[in-house]
Formats: sequence, structure tokens, C-alpha cells
Amino acid sequence: MVMGEFKMEADVVVIGAGPGGYVAAIRAADLGKSVIIVEERQKLGGVCLIEGCIPSKTLIHAVELKDDIIHAEEIGLSFKEVGVDLDKLRKWTIKVVDGLTSGIDTLLTKRGVEIVHGHAHFNSNKLLAVEGVGEIEFKNAIIATGSSLNKLPEGYVDSVWSSSDALKLPFVPENLLVVGGGYIGLEMGLVYSGLGSKVTMVEFMPHLLMGADQDMVRVVVKHAKKKFENIMTDSKVTEVVEKKGGGYKVTIEHNNESKTLEFDQVLVAIGRRPNTFGIGLENTNIKVNDRGFIVVDEEGRTSEPNIFAIGDVTPGPMLAHKASREGKVAAEVIGGEKAAFDNRTIPAVVFTDPELAWTGLTEQEAEKEGIPYKLGKFPLTALGRAKSIGKTDGFVKILAEPDTNLVLGMGIVGPSASELIAEGTLAIEMGATLEDLIVSIHPHPTISESIMEAAEMAAGVPVHTLPPRKNK
Repeated sequence: MVMGEFKMEADVVVIGAGPGGYVAAIRAADLGKSVIIVEERQKLGGVCLIEGCIPSKTLIHAVELKDDIIHAEEIGLSFKEVGVDLDKLRKWTIKVVDGLTSGIDTLLTKRGVEIVHGHAHFNSNKLLAVEGVGEIEFKNAIIATGSSLNKLPEGYVDSVWSSSDALKLPFVPENLLVVGGGYIGLEMGLVYSGLGSKVTMVEFMPHLLMGADQDMVRVVVKHAKKKFENIMTDSKVTEVVEKKGGGYKVTIEHNNESKTLEFDQVLVAIGRRPNTFGIGLENTNIKVNDRGFIVVDEEGRTSEPNIFAIGDVTPGPMLAHKASREGKVAAEVIGGEKAAFDNRTIPAVVFTDPELAWTGLTEQEAEKEGIPYKLGKFPLTALGRAKSIGKTDGFVKILAEPDTNLVLGMGIVGPSASELIAEGTLAIEMGATLEDLIVSIHPHPTISESIMEAAEMAAGVPVHTLPPRKNK
């Protein structure tokens, strides 16, 4: 579109073209609304597509292929030495991202959604200014500005990598320090380990992946320890000094001791913060909580009735699939449909090796809140398909209501956990019981059978493991 100062009008203006914003724009357009979407970047798709989920999973897939080739000798297949061509890997990642961003552009354009590039901020609850472009008068707005990576405090060097820097594959450092043991740090640490770096991880909390049940995390950590040089929990980086000849001197507090180590590169992955500052919320009556998140109701509506907010700027897990669902809800409410974000659960996935996923009630949540539950846990060592592919580390566990057998939660650690967790999410959403999972025929031999087996164990009727002992 032609740049210049102008004024536009729209039924709906969406700020941000990430997985929440572009989905909201498409749904609103399909409901007959005139829609303008404002995106600061030149590419559409947001952080997830451009510098997050998609490129990271592309690299993770490459590393997993490399590992599979290396370990293929165990089952009788041999290959020559496996190499890594960073330039080709970069080009492949860019190709994947560009193809998807182009697809989004087409989907929006074909629906008549006007795309405006620039930084947007509210002048009022009816007027949006786009810097260097003009103003948009709107009936309804959807805020989908996403989140940004947290950085080390002021005083630390700026040349350390963020996860988005690392995904560009500038080079493969011989020694890499990853600060942060959440899902981003673990995934990126495993990528660079697979590419040849010696990786050390530092985490401030006592465990990695604090939001997940630790029995599942322990399986992931066991594998990570084989690939990392060191994992230091209950630890804190207190100083990062860039060396003149390259590399860094990093001071770490661990076990009440302070020591300085040297690394070729430092990657900081210490969480994200909502992008709610600098968008003119002070010119509206929109309420923001003490953590910077916009307060919304189940329709996604803010305290300004005609302005909605979705995705990372709202409370809850910062996940692309949550944002997409919220985007559909907000668009449907604006379009006069009966809709609400009344989902009972939001699945979470960590693309480590092995994969880890959970949905619904976790054991740590149940114990913290005093919620009674019965548990079934099926080990992959007893599953035919897991044995046939040589990936038996892990299990599936199901939490159910003791009296009704209603499925409350599911956790999976093992191959294809990212795909299988959808069955657990569906079970919780539809109010399924253990019996529903047990009598649903799961194809054999597959990893999905482990869900049925875990349900049988929770119900006390296991087939492929021994039943629990009965008290005499």
C-alpha cells in the first residue's frame, strides 16, 4: 500500500499479525466485517512463526534426524560420517518461514483484509494512530501485540544471544552457556548440542521446567545430561564480561560458591513479557494488572467494551494455540456470535528429546490445591511400538476423578508426545471418562495405545502390566 498520512475506517482493527491476530482478522472478515490488520514487521506471522516456534522446530527436526542417523547403527544400519552444512540449514529454515508468511498474506488479502505496516498506538478508544502512516477510526479493536523476550538486567553486555539471535545460526560456538532452564532454554540448548556445541545450562530455580510434573521432567533431564556438559540448578549468573579477543567471562553463584567460567557465547532464555507498553493504553480505560497483562473477560473484552485483547498480552500461558483460539472468540463476539473462551484446558508441549506434554490437571497442581485423584501410569518399556523404534524412555499418565472416573489431566513424556496430547485435551473438553478411553479402539502397534493402557491402569484393569496388589 502507498505510504503517507491518511485516515481509514474499519469495523475491526487488529493490532498484531501473529497467530492470534491474523486468525482473528480472518474470522472477522469471514463474518462480514471490514478489517484492517496493523503489523510492525514487514513479514506476517508474529514471533512464533518468524523467530520462535517454527524455526526452532525446524532446527530441532534437523538435529533429531542427525541423532537418528547416528544411532541407526544399533539396529543394523550404517552411514558415513554425518555432517552439518550451516548455510543449507539456514536457507531451509528461511524457506519454511517465508512459505508460511506468504501463505498468511494470501489468506488475508483474498478475504479483503487491509494490511498496514507500522507501529500502532491508541489515541482514544475509537482512534488508532499508525506512525508514519496515518489514523484508523474503528468500531472494534483487537489487541494482539504479543510478547518480547526478557533480557539480562542493565549493566550486562548486549552482545549475548537471545533465542531469536540463536535461531539465525550465526555460528556454532565450541562452548555455549544457556541461561534459563525453561522450555526455550532446553530446546535451544539441545539444538546447539546437536550441532556440536558443549552446552552448560544455568537455572535459578531448583528444577528445570518448573511448571511440569517433575517425574516427567526427570526423564528429559536424564537425556539432557548426556548431551550437555553441565546443568546447574539453584544457580544465578551475577556477571557477564565480554573478553577483548572474543568470548565471555561469566560469574555464577552455585551451592553458595561463586566461580567464573569462560564461554565462547552466552544465550539468555529467561522468559517473556507482554507487549502492553508503548501502545497508548493510557489513552483508554483499559485495565492492566501488576504484571503488565491486560485484564479481559471470557469473551476477550477489556474494560473498554469495544476493545478486545488476545494472546500473550492477556493472563495465562504464552502459547500460540491459546492466542489463535482467543482470536476466534473475540472475532465471533464482535460478529454477533455466541462465543466465549470457556476452554477447560490448554495443552503445553516441550520439544525436547524425548518430547514432553501435558494437559489439564497436573499432579503438582492437584497436591497444591488438595484435589483428590486416581492415577494410572503406563511405562513405554511395556509398549510394542516404543520397543520397535528403540524409544522406550518415558510414560503416559492419566489423572481421573476417584468416584466418577472423569479424566482430569494427562501427561506424556516420550516419542510423539506433542501429537498424542491432543487426545487428552479432547477427553477433558468432552468430559470423557477412563472407560471412554479404554473402549475406544486404538490402532496397533502405535504409541497412541499407551493412552489406552494408562487409562486401564488408572481404572485398575491393566492388561500389559501386572495389576496392583490387593490388600489381604
